[in-house]
Amino acid sequence: MTVFGGVMLLLAGILGIVRGISAIAQDDIFVTTQNYVFKFDLTSWGWIHLILGAVAVLISMGLFQARTWARVAGVAIGGLIMIANFMSLPYYPVWSVVMIALSGFMIWALCLVRPGDT
Repeated sequence: MTVFGGVMLLLAGILGIVRGISAIAQDDIFVTTQNYVFKFDLTSWGWIHLILGAVAVLISMGLFQARTWARVAGVAIGGLIMIANFMSLPYYPVWSVVMIALSGFMIWALCLVRPGDT
């Protein structure tokens, strides 16, 4: 399950990096809303997703080495990815829901400890 969590975190990180680069480049795939509580400009959301994605990729490398600190950090970064996608929901709704679900599965896999897992 640790490997599954690591793969899911790596996938979430790479997709977060791509989403961040798209937002920084002011891509046309994003929707803009007028009255939203968590309103940042698109570039700010791009940097947030880019940084979270890069950190997620680095943590996933620790998960592939079965490090305990990486499990804890993976759950934490998964939660942050989930929160960031929830807060940026109006900008890219379908993809945000997919990423929230992916992060949920990843957190579940990292929290499930079986005998023999490190």
